[in-house]
Formats: sequence, structure tokens, C-alpha cells
Amino acid sequence: MHIDLSGPRRAARLLADMPREALDSILLDLADATDAAMGELLSANAADLSRMDASNPMYDRLRLTESRLHDIAADLRHVAALPSPLGRVLKHSTLPNGLDLTRVSVPFGVIGIIFEARPNVCFDCFSLCLKAGSTCILKGGRDAEQSCRAIVALIHGVLSRHGLPADTVLLLTSHEATAELLHAHGDVDLIIPRGSSRLINFVRENARVPVIETGAGVVHTYVDRTADLDKAARIVLNAKTRRVSVCNALDCLIVHRQQLGALPQLCAPLAEKDVEIYADDAAFSALQNSGYPATLLKPATSESYGTEFLSLRMAIKTVDSLNEAIDHISRYGSGHSESIVTEDAQAAERFLRSVDAACVYHNAPTSFTDGGQFGLGAEIGISTQKLHARGPMALEEITTYKWVIRGNGQTRA
Repeated sequence: MHIDLSGPRRAARLLADMPREALDSILLDLADATDAAMGELLSANAADLSRMDASNPMYDRLRLTESRLHDIAADLRHVAALPSPLGRVLKHSTLPNGLDLTRVSVPFGVIGIIFEARPNVCFDCFSLCLKAGSTCILKGGRDAEQSCRAIVALIHGVLSRHGLPADTVLLLTSHEATAELLHAHGDVDLIIPRGSSRLINFVRENARVPVIETGAGVVHTYVDRTADLDKAARIVLNAKTRRVSVCNALDCLIVHRQQLGALPQLCAPLAEKDVEIYADDAAFSALQNSGYPATLLKPATSESYGTEFLSLRMAIKTVDSLNEAIDHISRYGSGHSESIVTEDAQAAERFLRSVDAACVYHNAPTSFTDGGQFGLGAEIGISTQKLHARGPMALEEITTYKWVIRGNGQTRA
């Protein structure tokens, strides 16, 4: 069955002519509507939650609460207050023949977002796309279907009051719709997948529309031989347990062999949070008789490395050198976020220079990989590729540009 995806393109042309203040007004009205419709949104979300086991790592991503909805409304108001990313002069010059050239930021047009059990993505992506002058097509997972329907219905009500068509944001729900979206060359300008590596790989392998890969994070922290152990323990705990279901959460702790004696000290705070550890032989021996709960300590297997756990689980790898740590990250990392804890300035600079990832840290947790934390105001995802955008993608990264040439009758010889 063919799905008509041409509506958002027509709606995008309407957005291109709207004053920037009108777009901000829509977002402010949506924030108020979100606060007012909290009961309906939570009821729809409860229906989705009832179909998912609470032990599923995706459960936390699926769950909406009053606090989270209040935060979403605050985020909408914040996006409205950000400077417009459109119409910025990125480059300007005058040629010897008198032609005036400017490179100006403009909307992409139509952006498709494919995501899994995260209904908040509907708010995030709509607000950022609208602010950037683009319409969006949302394809959520079946786990969040009722939540997404309720959110998009709320958005449609606000759009209607402002005289904009419902196709300004289009929600797709059927399985067949995914293939239609991925093959919608001409109707869709860009696809952004947000979710697991499985989802991202599927989109990359099947799309006929340009794709920006985001989300999947196999994240490491390397505790070097000169690391400050108190600093390291705080960094590891925050990176692993601040919020386990997000892409910047720690998956593998890499430890220099000279720090094995300090491993119980590093891991003691993790035990208090019930973190299950998959340790290699050396790390397992260091932790086995240290008081780390036996029920939470398991031998690592080949599958322990390169896994994005999204839960209270973590691997440990012992290395003999900085080079070995970098090699491990190169083999198992996803290009998302990587950190080194060390007091050796040369080792830190070597790590920051050599590790190929969107975000690299020295003596700080990877939990800071976030558009808001980076001062970007908001984000639509974390790009792990190198073309167009890398790292937290905010308003600037979801615009493109065009050249504007002004002349006075010049002709080319």
C-alpha cells in the first residue's frame, strides 16, 4: 500500500514564508497545551507501559511522568527563546566583476525521524524542526504508539489554531510506512534514526534518502596508571549510573594493569547502585575477594565488549598501556563518546588526539555529551558520523545553506 508523503513538502513551503516570531509563538502555545493536557498524555503513556516489562532497558525511555512533561514544556519554551538558525550569513564576498555572493542558512525542508520507545522524541524533533523551518515525518516504534498518537494530536490542535496544516508534522505508525519513508526520495530531504545500533544499521543499509546516524553509543572510560582515584570513582559512577538508558552512558571501563589494586575502590560506588560487572580475568580476580557482591560479578565473554548495555550492566577490560586502551576503543567503540582519567598531560593529549569519536573527554564523564550541556540549547540527536554534523546536533546542524548571488546585468565571457 502506497503512503502519500507529499503533504509535508507542501507544508514546508508555507513555513518558509512565515515570520520567525510566528514559529516561536506556536512553540509557546504548545508548551502551555502540554501542561494543560498532562492527564491525557500520561493516560496514553500508561497504556504503552502496560505492554512492556518494567525490567526492559527501554522501559525508562518509554516512561513519561509529570516531572518529565513539565521539563518538556520548559524545553519547548527554551527552544522558542533561542535565536533563529535561519537567514544567517555564513559567508559574504564581492567578485571582481561586481557579483555579490552570500552563503545563507536555510531549512532542509522535510526531515524524517525514525525512533524507538521514546515518545519525548515527538516533542523534541517537532520543536527543533519547526524552529529550523522544516516539517517532520515521525516514525515511532510500536512500543510508544499510543503516547506518540496523543502527542501528535496535541501538536495538530496547536497547528490548526495557527492556520498551519496537520502535515507540518506527520506521524507514521504502520510497518510498511518505514520502507515508504526510507525510499521517499524527492519527498524527504533527510532521515535521522534515533535508537539502537540495529535500527541505525537498518536505516543506513536501506535508505535512498540521505541519512545522519545518531544514537548508538558504545562508550568507554579509560583509567590510566596516573589517574586520581577519587576523581576516577566519581567519573565512572556518574557516567554509568546517572541515567543508564541513554546513549552517553558508560558501557566499558578500561583499567591500566597498574590500577588493578585500586579497582575495588573504583567499583565500590557501583556496587551500591547494583551494577552488574562483566570482568576479564585480571579484573575479575581483583574484584572477587574485595567485597564486590558475587551476584553482581561475572566473567566477561567476547560479547561483553562492543555492547551498548542501556542498563545497570558494564564490562571491564584490563590493558598494559595507553596504546592498548586506544586499540580497544578503536575496535569496539561506536564513535560516540570516550573518556580518559589521567594526571599525565601527555597521555591525555595523545588520547584526545588519537581516539576517533565525536566527543572525547579528559577527567570528565561522558554523561556531558548533550546539546543542552554543550550550550547548544537543545539537540535532535548525537551524530556519530563525520559528514555534515558530528556530536550533539542542534538547530544549526539541522539547517543547510544556499548561495545567493546578486548582480547588475553581468554576463560570463
